[in-house]
Amino acid sequence: QVHLVESGGGLVQAGGSLRLSCAASENINVMGWHRQAPEKQREFVTTITSGGSTNYADSVKGRFTISRDNAENTVYLQMTSLKPEDTGVYYCFARIIRGSGWYSDYWGQGAQVTVSS
Repeated sequence: QVHLVESGGGLVQAGGSLRLSCAASENINVMGWHRQAPEKQREFVTTITSGGSTNYADSVKGRFTISRDNAENTVYLQMTSLKPEDTGVYYCFARIIRGSGWYSDYWGQGAQVTVSS
């Protein structure tokens, strides 16, 4: 089974930076992060493909940068200009397409990001 080991997170003041990392047990084409604030639904943050194509939620565009090291099966999320509304648990994810419209999603254990005002 695919597993993801996530690291990073912490407590920073507004305007600060944090870096998250997520190491996968194998190479997976699509990886990224969702996040979940207390009392809120989990929301998309960003994705990156093995070819380097990226997508960002509008709320983080221009502040967050996702990258990956395919040789290490690791994806990184550099977060800058952090805002209190960025606070939440950040879950790394990976999606493997199985065929016939079926897929499998895998999730990291989550990293707490807290941004104080």
